[in-house]
Amino acid sequence: MSALEKAFLAKPVGPAIPPRLTNPSKDFTSKLEVKGEEAVAELRRPIGETTSTAARTYLEEQGLNPDDWEQTGYRRSEWTMPNGNTGESARFVFRRREGTATAERPPIDDLLAAVNTYDLGGENRRRDGSWTYVIALGDMQFGKIDGDGVEGTLKRTVTGLNRAMVLLEAYRLRFDIGHVHFGFLGDHVEGFVSQGGANTWRTPLTLTEQIRLTRRVMLHSMCLAAPEVSRVTMAAVPGNHGEAVRINGKGLTRYDDSHDTESLIAVKDAADLAPDKFGNVEFFVPDTDELTVVVDCSGTVAAHAHGHQWRPGKHFDWWRGQAFNKESAMHQADLLLAGHLHHEFIDTDGPRTFVQPPAMESESTWWRHAKGTTGAPGLMVMVTKDGETPVKEVVR
Repeated sequence: MSALEKAFLAKPVGPAIPPRLTNPSKDFTSKLEVKGEEAVAELRRPIGETTSTAARTYLEEQGLNPDDWEQTGYRRSEWTMPNGNTGESARFVFRRREGTATAERPPIDDLLAAVNTYDLGGENRRRDGSWTYVIALGDMQFGKIDGDGVEGTLKRTVTGLNRAMVLLEAYRLRFDIGHVHFGFLGDHVEGFVSQGGANTWRTPLTLTEQIRLTRRVMLHSMCLAAPEVSRVTMAAVPGNHGEAVRINGKGLTRYDDSHDTESLIAVKDAADLAPDKFGNVEFFVPDTDELTVVVDCSGTVAAHAHGHQWRPGKHFDWWRGQAFNKESAMHQADLLLAGHLHHEFIDTDGPRTFVQPPAMESESTWWRHAKGTTGAPGLMVMVTKDGETPVKEVVR
């Protein structure tokens, strides 16, 4: 190739990016799965560190007594890390020794104990204000073993709600907030109707236990906010996992027949018994045979949907179609909150804003196997008034 040809073919190639340094929290992960009498520990470590001793130490770190388990299987493989170095992955199979206690399911009583009760005597703390603080969350899918399981999702949800209420005080330095709104955006339970019941084996909690966790998380939310502001609103919409009845893989009852919304109705029934403590709390679910609900948040019409009504990326197309019907509450919506797709997404079209919080579950194992990515779980908080939502933040 001549010098002239090289000169005319030259292109501004970017500088080489050096391999990133090893990040133990990402490159070296561990996983434990316990099913009945068998435990499987998967370790990813530098070469030479995936030993039986390391596996037994990991069992202990995860709350199991290593002396209760004997190793029955072992498999090892090597893999290349993003920095080019070689790591190794090992799978250790353990069987519970005879005579030790069995724990096939997550300890439901311990899980429920994580939802604390609060002294609601401080009604004098309730403050008025012209702005609304929105807390949006969904896709907990309580009962699912994926990722860090039921325990991890519950802890993350309760911790996120607590942190959101701490952030309320920080945002009050900028905005006069007198209204807290909770949007529960569906798929609060894993249920047993998804994929024609194929998820049953991977769902260790019973349906009533899943619903109980959802109900008490909603109760926890109400107890956090009721003493702090003059107005609290709570809305819930049906998700596909929360459908109450499916036969042959199809829903045969009304669209509002959902455990996701019935859980909030149960919390309302409880709040009605204590009007002195919860008289400032309002509850909203979709009307009969409907899937969406809207709530006035300081002049902003906030609409709620799960998100399974439209294809990914088509949220505004769906919204426009709904808004074309002047009888639909979506005709007036300024803000649309939706879940279902498990990742954070914010989009605007003129003055209208679409907000999709991440899922609260840590991952979908099926999705990770198919696409390679895990979740980035969290809930979202917003501050809104008169159709404007200037603040949007993910809370983890």
